[in-house]
Amino acid sequence: MSMFESRVALHWRILAGLLLGIVAGLLINAFWTDETWASMGVFNIEAFLGSGEATLKGNAAGGANEYADFTAKAARFVRHANEFVGDLFMLGLKFIAVPIVLFSLAAGVASLNDTAKLGRIGGKTILTYLITTAVAISIGLLAANIVKPGKYVPEETRTKLEAQYKASADEKVSGANEQRARTTWDIALDIFPSNPFKSMAEGKTLQVVVVGLLVGMALTLMPTKESDPLVQWFQGMTNVVIKIVELILIFAPIAVFALIVKVVADLGMEVLGSLVVYCLTVVGGLAIMMFVVYPLVVRLMTPITYGRFFKAISPAQLLAFSSASSGATMPVTMECVEKRLGVSEDVTSFVIPVGATINMDGTALYQGVAAVFIAQMFNMDLSIVQQLTIVLTATLASIGTAAVPGVGIVMLVIVLEAVKIPIEGIAVILGVDRVLDMCRTSCNVTGDCMVAAIVGSSEKELKTPEELAVAMAKPLDEHPPL
Repeated sequence: MSMFESRVALHWRILAGLLLGIVAGLLINAFWTDETWASMGVFNIEAFLGSGEATLKGNAAGGANEYADFTAKAARFVRHANEFVGDLFMLGLKFIAVPIVLFSLAAGVASLNDTAKLGRIGGKTILTYLITTAVAISIGLLAANIVKPGKYVPEETRTKLEAQYKASADEKVSGANEQRARTTWDIALDIFPSNPFKSMAEGKTLQVVVVGLLVGMALTLMPTKESDPLVQWFQGMTNVVIKIVELILIFAPIAVFALIVKVVADLGMEVLGSLVVYCLTVVGGLAIMMFVVYPLVVRLMTPITYGRFFKAISPAQLLAFSSASSGATMPVTMECVEKRLGVSEDVTSFVIPVGATINMDGTALYQGVAAVFIAQMFNMDLSIVQQLTIVLTATLASIGTAAVPGVGIVMLVIVLEAVKIPIEGIAVILGVDRVLDMCRTSCNVTGDCMVAAIVGSSEKELKTPEELAVAMAKPLDEHPPL
């Protein structure tokens, strides 16, 4: 057996890394306080870990200082090593995100040799994404109106959190102003790249999708003897990138542990405790979308069962939760949808990249809850018209938004201003935004997989359980020969 092999399935190993990371992060947050470091002879350990310089307490002769210096350096090494592992894994995913979209889409469109079919797939995909986004935000608004999480935050807690996160909130508002300055025409034009190589270098997924579509369509218009070698090259490069994905996934459990430890350790139970009802409302709404709405729609519109759906996509869900980026998770999502769920490469290569850009179901739901939560804190009653405005604004704001961590807050500023809710309330929820960002990203990715299954089934490009049984005997080529 190879040193990389394991009898435990990939999704269980990722889940184990996730749970261990949460436990380790909670322990760090609970026990390694400033007082702990001071007792070891170190002041301002946070600054030390960031800059590499320690301020030591005690006698200059050594003794406690030597112990403190060694402990602090060891802590700095562990922290930096942990961040390195997580960052390296994320870079690996980002490294293959653009190539897998370009190569697989160009090869898929060229092999279709049917522009009418491409139009059908595109229309179904975009329409379904818009409908599910509107449904998600409606669920968020309904949950917030029933639970009323804003009524559970005391005035003194709100004032404290506003002061603590004011600087971060001002920065998010500034980013929202730049986003809002773009007109609908600007957003539409931004879909088409003026320089395809620049688009690929900057990782603009939607523009790369357009490049892949144009290349694939051009190949279909060329004589077969001229296009075949190029189609085979794109298909070959797609297979190369898939092998790279499988190599990267070997280290996914370790990377998930590294990514989650810092988030949980930095969160702070005091902030989480003061906003627990708000957090539970968001997470509850997301859970309804992920475990009720999505699988129900899949069951009604495809032959895929509840268990088969989640067994197939669980690695992508867990990685999305850990990374808080549907864009970075996209290569794994494509691998799960095609190899584990049984959707054809033609459908997968189009639906998933588009979804990573325009499908923000989880983010839209979160914005619905957050908008009502902030309004309740300021004792504002939102009318039906205002809540419908939130649905429309959040749905439109989600289109073309970057699939990166933290973008939901920028979108929230636009939503709040549309219905005249004080944007100062954003400072109150910033402390828990990262953990909620992880939850809503997992919801976004689940929605991508659902739409891929629906479109694949409607195009009769979904493998039956019997056809998939052979491939599912080994869900992913997790241990390719080295």
